[in-house]
Amino acid sequence: MTAIDFQKMGGLVPAIIQDATTKTVLMLGFMNEEAYLKTLELKKVTFYSRTKQRLWTKGEESGHYLHLVDIKVDCDQDTLLVLVNPEGPTCHKGTDTCWGEKNEANPLLFLSELQDFIEKRHEEMPEGSYTTSLFKDGLNRMAQKVGEEALEAVIEACNGTNERLVYEGSDLFYHLIVLLTAKGLRIEDLARELQERHNPGWKKH
Repeated sequence: MTAIDFQKMGGLVPAIIQDATTKTVLMLGFMNEEAYLKTLELKKVTFYSRTKQRLWTKGEESGHYLHLVDIKVDCDQDTLLVLVNPEGPTCHKGTDTCWGEKNEANPLLFLSELQDFIEKRHEEMPEGSYTTSLFKDGLNRMAQKVGEEALEAVIEACNGTNERLVYEGSDLFYHLIVLLTAKGLRIEDLARELQERHNPGWKKH
């Protein structure tokens, strides 16, 4: 593990607290070596309070703990990025972050999670899984399912309800990710292609 330079700032290092899921920055605190080791021991973020001159575990009074996921050390070994799962609001004023921002997950991030889940299914092929059955049916069947789901989405768009369109569109996304996985691709590959097309200099190829 990379050594942390606690001496550069008189025994303290800044600790940037970030939600491990949403990637939102929640707060900034300071740790000395004892607070750092306590954080690792408790799996709950513990700071050194410069005003109280003692260690304090975030949430020890409010119950709004910051559950440790990981700690990263920066290139100069004097700043920490602490990834957490927050339990309740982080700020003592009751807001999600100390900047008054909402800490909400972008639903688009779930597509990467779903991709990871489907890749795991592809690797492990557990019995009784619908996703496993698609992989076992082969590429042609997977491609056919994408076509079927696309048609159903079109039908709902033309003659159905928005609710049903969302439902069928979700089926389409799922089966498309399964097909991409079978081809060794990811949903991010499509996102990169769309990002490239958004460039003013992009030309159709």
